[in-house]
Amino acid sequence: MSGASAPRPVLIGWQTLLADLSLILFMVTAAALAARPPAGRSDPPAPLAAGAPLAIWREGSARPFAAWLIDQQPDSRQQLTITVPYAPGGALDALRRAAPAVRAGEATGLAVRVIVEPAGRGDALGASLAYDRAPAVARVLHHDP
Repeated sequence: MSGASAPRPVLIGWQTLLADLSLILFMVTAAALAARPPAGRSDPPAPLAAGAPLAIWREGSARPFAAWLIDQQPDSRQQLTITVPYAPGGALDALRRAAPAVRAGEATGLAVRVIVEPAGRGDALGASLAYDRAPAVARVLHHDP
């Protein structure tokens, strides 16, 4: 004999086969769970798309809102954003507070957006005028494809 031994057959036991199947099942389960949000949780809202404001007004400033609005040069691409803060339980009152500003903005022919947000940065009603109505920004705002 030449001293070389014959190759031994490779044996795969049931333990190796079971370990492989377990690993595959784990990877498939992890991929399926990663593809969906956890139960009971929803995706956070998309951030609000807004252009850089051309003019800003705050409640309590020297100029009344109507006078400030008249001084602006309206453009069909502009949008008036009215931001009104509210205390817990006061969202409807905040909307009532914003109503005169909405009517004034609509009277000038501007598109008006109202944002009602929890108080935190003060309790003053504010308004800003920006080029938010551009088609690209409008698609982002409305999530159109």
